[in-house]
Amino acid sequence: MKKFFYLFIFILLILTSFSLISYFTYNQNFFETKKLFNENKKKLIKKILFPHKLVKQQEIIIKSNKESLSQKEYLINSLPKKNASDETSFKQKLTNFSNSKYYTLRLDKNYILEKYQGFDDFYNGINNQYPGSGYLDFHLDNLVILSSRGILAYESKNEQNILHFQQIKNNINEFIGEKQFAKGNWFSLKDLVIDNNKIYVSFTEEIKENCWNTSLLYAEFNYEDIIFKKIFSPKECINALDNIDQEFNAHQSGGRIVPVKNEKHIILTIGDYRSRFLAQDLQSVNGKIIKINVEKNSFEIISMGHRNPQGLLFDKDNNFILSTEHGPYGGDEINLIKFDEKNIPNYGWPSASYGEHYGEKIQANKNKYEKYPLYKSHKDHNFIEPLKYFVPSIGISEIVKIDKKNYVVSSLKYKSLYFFKLNKKNEIVNWNKVYTHERIRDLILKNNYLYLFLEDTASLGKIKIR
Repeated sequence: MKKFFYLFIFILLILTSFSLISYFTYNQNFFETKKLFNENKKKLIKKILFPHKLVKQQEIIIKSNKESLSQKEYLINSLPKKNASDETSFKQKLTNFSNSKYYTLRLDKNYILEKYQGFDDFYNGINNQYPGSGYLDFHLDNLVILSSRGILAYESKNEQNILHFQQIKNNINEFIGEKQFAKGNWFSLKDLVIDNNKIYVSFTEEIKENCWNTSLLYAEFNYEDIIFKKIFSPKECINALDNIDQEFNAHQSGGRIVPVKNEKHIILTIGDYRSRFLAQDLQSVNGKIIKINVEKNSFEIISMGHRNPQGLLFDKDNNFILSTEHGPYGGDEINLIKFDEKNIPNYGWPSASYGEHYGEKIQANKNKYEKYPLYKSHKDHNFIEPLKYFVPSIGISEIVKIDKKNYVVSSLKYKSLYFFKLNKKNEIVNWNKVYTHERIRDLILKNNYLYLFLEDTASLGKIKIR
């Protein structure tokens, strides 16, 4: 206790000193001193004064991660190994399937999570032996789900506490199949959107041997046999084995899709695949958000300077885009993007970020910081500041609008939902966290319910919005 008391007195003296300097130097009011401290400095002071809070938070995160890891290890060890022919056969034979378990969980703020579990066989694949990713949307009132391995199905019947699904025959394997999956579980489908009886699917495409980028498929939606065709496929690609930065990560592919209402356009996010310099190159689609003309198969860049946009929302009421983005080591972002025909808004990556390069500022990373400095201020270097940033990262994922000015984003790493509001200045207020116990990959709102895809157990979640 004495050490804590002395530390408190020391910090108090420092604050007092800064106050006096501010007053006599700038003739400002004493209380203007707070302007000397940015958010990072405030967080550091809080950590020093209240270390027990930080320890408690980390203990919760560690416990949750251990539980998740243990569960995944069990599933990995218990499931039989698969090969390409096994997966092809499984897809061909699968017709109907249902959840096997139903739970209700009381969450923070009195939210109730209805959890439908039992989709393991549907989601796992050759290199994905534990429950994996899935994506959700609705066609009319029918819930449609897409496995990251390429199985598409719709909710055919809803009994009490039981969801029944039927597979929709499709040709996705013609575009991304066992050959690509065999190279690693990074290469997969990235999103699903259904709009005006059209279905859109994004995926990591092997454009040339070991050379990848993010592409888009579309088709007329039906429940019998969907025939996809490519509507967008970049000419450029990032070589996984040989590129300028000698780094490659297919997780940084982007791939989120959203339709622009009353226009024949689709918005698509494309990540940098860890070739960071591409985000600032207007000759490249990587590190960009683009608008694709569905009829002309053409596109235009609407924003740049992105690392890995993981959530996307077109707010037609306010005519702007909200996107979420994975930072490096820290620095996840929520960005507000306005349509600007004259200038392409630049969000800074890899010149500016509130995160750090993996490994942080050590000698081995010196060249990386010289090339990509990661300035903490965006606006001082003519970039747009994020609406909100996260240090440490929360593993931010999808974003959904609830009503006029209320929104929700989901988290992978922190296994939570975050509810917030935008005020008249489009500033985030009323930030509230709701812990859901599982990684949330996808999120959609329908009939006053949030539908969640929960990765840890390959489950569907359902939460009523008050």
